[in-house]
Amino acid sequence: MTQRLSQTWRPTAKSGLRVHAVAQDDPLATPLLAELAVEYSTRYGRTVGEVHDSLRNYPAAEFAAPDGALLVVTRDGEPVAGGAFRRYDDDTAELKRIWTAREHRRQGLGLFVLEQLETEIARRGYRRIYLTTGPRQPEAVALYLTHGYAALYDQDIPSDQIGPHPFEKYLPAPHPASDPVGARA
Repeated sequence: MTQRLSQTWRPTAKSGLRVHAVAQDDPLATPLLAELAVEYSTRYGRTVGEVHDSLRNYPAAEFAAPDGALLVVTRDGEPVAGGAFRRYDDDTAELKRIWTAREHRRQGLGLFVLEQLETEIARRGYRRIYLTTGPRQPEAVALYLTHGYAALYDQDIPSDQIGPHPFEKYLPAPHPASDPVGARA
């Protein structure tokens, strides 16, 4: 049975977009995760089944409140992008599965998802974001480098020789008056 984590629709600054916090098995997440599996299998030479299984290897609870979230962005009810985070350590959230549906790329949705995730991560009280992306995802590397993430690898080494590309970003300390009630200590 699908369980919606939050049925609160949050209108966004981008016209027609809504952000939903959903469970990993939510129907809104299903097409995005399926397309992500196809994309990764194509880029990394693995079967779609292997990739899809690896996307589901993490327990769904890791992407649920209070320590994580899976956000899906819809436009006119259609899932167009999404991303997730989970607890990495007490002060750090780890980004996972940031994705834009193929037919909706080059519209700024990847950055929009990243900003939504960062806002939610800060709201949850994390002070640092950590992530890894693959060597065959130059558009992801560019997104992170141009939006304040520090590469934790030698950028002079060819991408395929590095393996997973780790990044981090420290979040500004929240203003005491802006801390939400119930934020993690």
